[in-house]
Amino acid sequence: MEHRIALVFGATGLVGNLLLEELVNTGKYSLIRIFVRQSAGITSDGIEEVITDFTNPLNFSSKLSGDDLYICLGTTIKKAGSVANMEKIDRDLPVLIAGQAKVNGISRIAVVSSIGADSGSKNYYLRIKGEMEEGILKSGINKIVIAKPSMLLGDRKERRVGEIAGKIVMKTVSPLLAGKLLKFRAIHGRDVARAMIVLLNRDTDKKIFESDELKKAAKE
Repeated sequence: MEHRIALVFGATGLVGNLLLEELVNTGKYSLIRIFVRQSAGITSDGIEEVITDFTNPLNFSSKLSGDDLYICLGTTIKKAGSVANMEKIDRDLPVLIAGQAKVNGISRIAVVSSIGADSGSKNYYLRIKGEMEEGILKSGINKIVIAKPSMLLGDRKERRVGEIAGKIVMKTVSPLLAGKLLKFRAIHGRDVARAMIVLLNRDTDKKIFESDELKKAAKE
């Protein structure tokens, strides 16, 4: 096992939870530190849980030290209650974390965004994700991986009715998507997680990866 430390935000979500499993399976980290709002009940050796309210990076900045930072934060308008609250969670928080990570000397970061993310989009979700991407790219961190998955497949701990319906449709439509449309095929959360790890270790200056690229990387 290498003496490396991985830092994970969003470890209780679909991609984040699978990412945690994959990080453990790699055997490359002597410590995996997860930042959560409330205890996730994870007591495995090599995993340290940091409980924080996230309202101020200074609350957890002393623990934000290590080698590789993974951010899988995200919410829904229903849970957030408003677009303004979504902006705080999906856009502002990842950028604040990245900024503090840069100050603390972390040089590698992988972040989950979304297909279609664009700061100029009229869709509030895609705009927020696009603005988050821009903030991460301006963070000054040397190695950046922005994962832009399409519809995510996998079991969530929370029930999202609209997403369930979308998955049913995507499973039917995905096989028909080819060529330039490959990036719109649904992708399993585990493939996104694996790809984040692979791409963070790949020697390339490329920073943004679409869903089809993530699926290929997950097979390496």
